[in-house]
Amino acid sequence: MTEEELKNLDREVKKLKRIASEWASQLHDLVEDKLPAGYREIPGIAQSTYDACQAWAEANARLSAAQKEMQV
Repeated sequence: MTEEELKNLDREVKKLKRIASEWASQLHDLVEDKLPAGYREIPGIAQSTYDACQAWAEANARLSAAQKEMQV
């Protein structure tokens, strides 16, 4: 992996972390402000939060592996 590819992957990880944080914030707001009346929103927001966190985790694992590979 080139240095440029590593930088691009790092930017992707940061972007995905921001997106996951935004979904987590929406989930928090739902719990704080809309429950119990907004309970029907839980599955959709929870799934989106889970998917965003999973995308971040996968990209972060790729970044970690690439960084280790660059050190060798």
